[in-house]
Amino acid sequence: MVHRSSWITPSWLILLLDLGCSVLAINLAFLLRLNFEVETLYRYPLKEISLLVTGVTLILSLILRTYRGIVRHTSLADIGNIACMNIISCCMLVSIGYSHVLDADANLFPLSVVLINFFIGSFFLLSYRLLVKWVFKYYNNFRAVNRTRAAIYHTGHTSLMLRKAITDNPGSDIRIVAFLADSKSHAGKSIEGLPVYVSRKGQLFKMARQGKISLLLIPDDHLDMPHLNELVEECISLNIRVQKIISVDQWIDGAHNNGIQLKDINIEDLLERSVINIKNEQLSEELKGKSILVTGAAGSIGSEIVRQVIKYEPSVIILCDKAESPLHELELEMLEKGSDVPVIPYIGNVCDKVRMQQLFEVYAPAIVYHAAAYKHVPMMEKNPSIAVMNNVLGTKIMAELAVEFGAEKFVMVSTDKAVNPTNVMGASKRIAEIFTQSFNNSINEHFKQTGPIFGLPPTRFITTRFGNVLGSNGSVIPRFKKQLESGGPLTVTHPEITRYFMTIPEACQLVLEAGAMGQGGEIFVFDMGKPMKVADLARKMIRMSGKEPGRDIQIVYSGLRPGEKLYEELLNNAENTLPTYHEKILIAKVRSYSFAEVDARVSELIASAQQHYLTPTVALMKALVPEFISKNSAFEELDKDKIKL
Repeated sequence: MVHRSSWITPSWLILLLDLGCSVLAINLAFLLRLNFEVETLYRYPLKEISLLVTGVTLILSLILRTYRGIVRHTSLADIGNIACMNIISCCMLVSIGYSHVLDADANLFPLSVVLINFFIGSFFLLSYRLLVKWVFKYYNNFRAVNRTRAAIYHTGHTSLMLRKAITDNPGSDIRIVAFLADSKSHAGKSIEGLPVYVSRKGQLFKMARQGKISLLLIPDDHLDMPHLNELVEECISLNIRVQKIISVDQWIDGAHNNGIQLKDINIEDLLERSVINIKNEQLSEELKGKSILVTGAAGSIGSEIVRQVIKYEPSVIILCDKAESPLHELELEMLEKGSDVPVIPYIGNVCDKVRMQQLFEVYAPAIVYHAAAYKHVPMMEKNPSIAVMNNVLGTKIMAELAVEFGAEKFVMVSTDKAVNPTNVMGASKRIAEIFTQSFNNSINEHFKQTGPIFGLPPTRFITTRFGNVLGSNGSVIPRFKKQLESGGPLTVTHPEITRYFMTIPEACQLVLEAGAMGQGGEIFVFDMGKPMKVADLARKMIRMSGKEPGRDIQIVYSGLRPGEKLYEELLNNAENTLPTYHEKILIAKVRSYSFAEVDARVSELIASAQQHYLTPTVALMKALVPEFISKNSAFEELDKDKIKL
């Protein structure tokens, strides 16, 4: 990067100018006081007076350091400093005058002269500074003619700080020309010389049509979700680019070419609901100083869990995954954070019991976040035995080892596709839920009868269930982005297909929160608001790329994939929920199962999957999960006896 350098006036030159202004001011003060009667003026020892004023100004300048400021950046603090210097200087001159230091018979500095000198001196000292400041300002404005013309939404502290940061930076490629505000009371007014427009009532259209702006900057902490969506939609239709301003308390000097951080609005910012934030002080108590295991650590969810957990200062974090390269990247990322928490990359498959047993023996994790799973619906529909091996057997092995080695909690990451599953992937996750819940109930019953083993309470099993995660590996948004980069079309399976969406940080907050508040056996779900049509998501992404759906980029409907359903559910129809301390977090009440029966049937299912029998394996899954009815799948024939006309 090439940094523009600018000439800074030397401090000694500023000091000389200040001294010259002081001498000129005292002489003009005498002239004005004496009504420009030169003969009367000569009665005063002007040379000695000028030297005395120079000495006083020099001493005060050195003490108050008024000459050290950069002239073009003169601020109110600099003006106050100069005024303070002049006030002290006047007091000293009056004292010297009345003490008759230079002339025993006369007062060299009449009070009227001192007062006139104060105003003239202040005028001179400030005028040349402000003149230089204005010259640089208009010079920068002249240079900024070809820069991107931008408006700032909102007139709060962040917006004013942004405007100053951009305007004062000669290297910026943005020129702020206006403010936008919600309130009509601001209309027609100006802030720091820039006009304020009302954001609604066609003002944006008028500004875009007249070519006044091509960029809108929005504070990250100001707009609610519906208003943000409305504003972005309007800007997209007017071909106005939108960027977010990172909150002032998050600005990092030098992180951006403006000394601040701006980032484009992305689809995650336009969710059809407010982002859920959870702040629970109990998390620190749960995690600090403990050994934490994250399976599937190299994946989208697992890696974000690691990023959030490390902030709570556990004694060690074990990153377990079978994907070597992503695991290596995550390890490097954690090391770059400079945390003192040891991070252990552990390559292993959760289906490999010997390898996992070694992990527990060496590191004895107190809390296990089990995020390892196969998640792609069409892929698992074609490979049902593998879905069972990874999602069911892997969970079974990790759960049993957690109990055997006395882990405090086992938090499993599940999915909304486990509710009334229509595909193998969702059914495999539902079976994993059933196993861990019944296992939790079984060991609790055993604990009540026998008491604690070695003084330790039993492992508590908690499940988190949420919808589609925006931006996760293989999810719809990365796929749409690739299709946009290649010029389209964007492929959607069905015009009416809808999904619940959440961000990766939100999903991982739920996982951590479940671990903190869960007492064992719960399934935590989010009240995720309204689901979003995937087709609407595609149209919005096309518009955000500056294109028009149906004209520049087409949307093609490819038909539902094997096992896919139009509408996902977070709760089974037969289930009800219990509230928690957070209005957006609920506990799903599900029917209980006998662990002995579940364990036997899960073992039978795993044995079938290990032989890679396809149809028999799916049939056993349907026996375990009666509500599992296949859709658009080769396994629909197994549901003939369930279909009621």
